[in-house]
Amino acid sequence: MEGEEKSRKAVLKAAMITAFITTFMGSALNLSIPAMEGDFNVGGAMAGWIVTAYTISVAALSVPFGSVADISGRRRVFLAGVAGFLTISVLCIFAWNIWILLFLRTLQGASAAMIFSTNNAILISAYPDSERGRVLGLSTAATYVGLSAGPVIGGFLNHYMSWHAVFGAAAIAAAVAFFEGYKSIPKDTKNAPGAGPDVSGNVLYIGAIAVSLYGLGNLTAMRTGPLILAGGILLGVAFVLVERKKTNPVMKISMFTKSAPFTLSSLAALLNYGATYAISYLVSIYLQVVMDFTSQTAGLILIVMPLMQALFSPAMGALSDRIKPYKLATCGMLLCVLALCMFSRLSETTGLWYVIISLMTAGFGFFMFASPNTNAIMDCASPEDYSVANSVVATMRTYGQSASMGIVSVVMGITIGAMALEESSAADLVRTMKISFTVFIVLCILGVFMSAFRGKGVKNS
Repeated sequence: MEGEEKSRKAVLKAAMITAFITTFMGSALNLSIPAMEGDFNVGGAMAGWIVTAYTISVAALSVPFGSVADISGRRRVFLAGVAGFLTISVLCIFAWNIWILLFLRTLQGASAAMIFSTNNAILISAYPDSERGRVLGLSTAATYVGLSAGPVIGGFLNHYMSWHAVFGAAAIAAAVAFFEGYKSIPKDTKNAPGAGPDVSGNVLYIGAIAVSLYGLGNLTAMRTGPLILAGGILLGVAFVLVERKKTNPVMKISMFTKSAPFTLSSLAALLNYGATYAISYLVSIYLQVVMDFTSQTAGLILIVMPLMQALFSPAMGALSDRIKPYKLATCGMLLCVLALCMFSRLSETTGLWYVIISLMTAGFGFFMFASPNTNAIMDCASPEDYSVANSVVATMRTYGQSASMGIVSVVMGITIGAMALEESSAADLVRTMKISFTVFIVLCILGVFMSAFRGKGVKNS
């Protein structure tokens, strides 16, 4: 019994480390972009693809790899993903031009997708149902800390060493995760013969996500942006129509059509990330441009949000084992609405105390929503579909993040044109933030309704 508990803890450790490093690498390079522009002698648009290539790869490949994991074995896919992430992180340190780095970042995103699709699925398979919420809370805390602390830690490493150190830190963490996972995750069982990958479904899904995200990211930067986005949506419609007829689809459409709680929980996650992801970016610029703090000081102030999440997400996850998850998640979304309303009131004369309280409110909202919502989603899935369900969570997160930044880009195009936020006046920045946060408030209110109305049919009580 003691050995089994030790093995479970090792699985939990591996899941938490990978949850952190994969999301960390999605945001940690943000403050390193100016330095990378200089090193590679490229413009801001090209350098921005260092972040975008990773994000699109994660979003497009998470569900396909989840399907592969459910067929061929989660341990195999997880360890392959961690090993790939480790190897590619090391190679990124030695990238000698921008094209090599972009290629490696795309592969790194693919490796992260392999991890995203399996880490939580392996985790909840290792623990009894009565502890699912608690361990998901710990994993979710690591995810949110990676997302929110990425720019802070990445900025620190870049300032005192270089952007190469960000990849080095990720490689070290991946090595620890691989060791813990290799020794503790049970070997995969034999799968039933005849199961194989859904090639056409994978192609349509990857195309739909990649094309729509590319169009969304270039909605105002390119004249063809709206057409590209529309093309991605059409590919998504084709994916649904094709998958409904498959006996072994990459994603069971019935997971959505036959389970309102699963559908509404997934949409609530999409809306939550879409409404809140840009908070750190907008507030960091506000702290520097309007309040005249240095980037390092601004980063330290922003730690308030991930600190709240790291401290309270585990407890909230455990609570969702005893209280219906949708009730907790709905309360979390309501707190996020309150935080967004507070941010929309920022002005050129707002005190630092108000900013910190707003960040704390947002942090409380995040941790109340994330763990219970993930618990609700996984509760609606059968054990054989855990990897795909976990991949849906990762896709909702990544797509929501991209949508959030896309909204900011559109608002910037309307309010300040081609000028960067960092170079705009305080008045223009405040106006941009007010419009952006107003849009986010609407999205978050929609998420509240999605979260509240899914209650009927959720099994946890």
